[in-house]
Amino acid sequence: MAPKFIECAREQAFLMPPSLRDWVPEDHLVWTILEAVEEMNLDAFYADYRADGHGRPAYDPKMMVALLLYTYAKGNRSSRGIERACQEDVAYRVICANHVPDHSTIAEFRRRHESALADLFTSVLSLCEEAGLVRVGVIAIDGTKIAANASLDANRGYEWIVREILKEAEEIDRAEDERFGEARGDEQPEQLRTREGRRAALREAKRRLEAEQESPEPASQPAAEPSLLQGRAIGQGRRGWLREGRRQLDELRAQEARPIARSREARLLESRRRLEEELEAERSANEAYEAYRSRGVMRDGRRFGGEPRPSKPYEPPATPTGSINTTDHDSRIVRTQGQPATQGYNAQAAVSEDQIIVAAEITVESPDFGHLEPMVEATAAELKEAGVTDSPQTVVADPGYWHTRQMESVVNGGIQVLIPPDSGVRKGTRPGWDKGIYAFMRRVLQTEHGQAIYRRRMATVEPVIGQLKFNRGFTRFRRRGRSAVRSEWRLAAATHNLLKLHTHRLGAARA
Repeated sequence: MAPKFIECAREQAFLMPPSLRDWVPEDHLVWTILEAVEEMNLDAFYADYRADGHGRPAYDPKMMVALLLYTYAKGNRSSRGIERACQEDVAYRVICANHVPDHSTIAEFRRRHESALADLFTSVLSLCEEAGLVRVGVIAIDGTKIAANASLDANRGYEWIVREILKEAEEIDRAEDERFGEARGDEQPEQLRTREGRRAALREAKRRLEAEQESPEPASQPAAEPSLLQGRAIGQGRRGWLREGRRQLDELRAQEARPIARSREARLLESRRRLEEELEAERSANEAYEAYRSRGVMRDGRRFGGEPRPSKPYEPPATPTGSINTTDHDSRIVRTQGQPATQGYNAQAAVSEDQIIVAAEITVESPDFGHLEPMVEATAAELKEAGVTDSPQTVVADPGYWHTRQMESVVNGGIQVLIPPDSGVRKGTRPGWDKGIYAFMRRVLQTEHGQAIYRRRMATVEPVIGQLKFNRGFTRFRRRGRSAVRSEWRLAAATHNLLKLHTHRLGAARA
């Protein structure tokens, strides 16, 4: 008797169920994401399209948002990989209703709706709050280094950049000489050299303008210039003023959020501009410090004792020093102890007791020092926007976040802080850190209650970062520029929370 097998008839005309809802089971992640998108406010996406019906039809933003949320949840962030999955993966076909957006459309959607995609994080956090998943009694903060879409070898100095710009200009001149010969290259086309031709061209241009009737884009507001004399408290003499100048310049760049140009020539010009801008900020900070010293009055109004002590002579360099990455100007060389340096960003996350990410931000400084208070403020803002009424009671972080002034500010806001003053690699206490707040924090962390709270930090925030980086492959950004990278990081954090929401709903359904 011949063996029996299930028939494999590839020539059968119809293989799939007639309804998309029958293609994947009811407990699939697809349905959680589609239901979540239905509950989100996507007005920011729809407002970016023409309301008069003119132009080529675009894919529904609701479909594109669901597609990106699903792909990031599955660790597929390549636009070409997403396009391929829309053809081959049944779950993707359910989301797109058998449409296959090409990779250019996917990439352009991410670029066009950069800010709106970043704001999805708050929408997902609101859904987690409605499901009762956001307990914020204890918040753990940590940072992780993620590689930029740029190479370490792309860091160049000012002189090299200027030489390359001149070389590019020479190549352009040579190409134009070969193309135009003795002509300038800006002569009018043949049809515009007569009066009749010009009138015909003007009539055609007027007809097209009247047909389109596009509304003008609102003028962008110029970014505010930094004021070194009105900044936050500055200390440590001239070095503190120079550091404050760099900080304010960095804040200005974060507000501007300039996109990274695609052409090499434009990136080189922007690299030169930024290095020159940094030198100008250094000169302004130095002049402000000299003026401050010459007045003989401290910031609190007291006068310097006796004659102002002459400061060490300092003259800013004539040309910019240092280097900048010519591929992604916002990225920096970041370091993690025990690992080689990489070109990237410092991604910050604040995580609740249920491993829900309640704040996700991007910084360009390698150390975590100085990011405690900004992350606490970001957490409070996200919780308020998401409709969470509870406030954090305790914030825990590793020793890299120790910042006395910021810790005091957070405590004054009614939130307790638990941060060890001693790093794990140091034997004994740091010189000068054996009294006051340092000794107090050691005593708190030695109590049974303090140990119980701080011990949960490693089981709260570090598994979340491990899930994102190693289980879902988020070890390198796909896009370039601080704003684009922030959008990508927050989108990844939103999908982490969506996965938590999906697991919670499955558990509730089975209970």
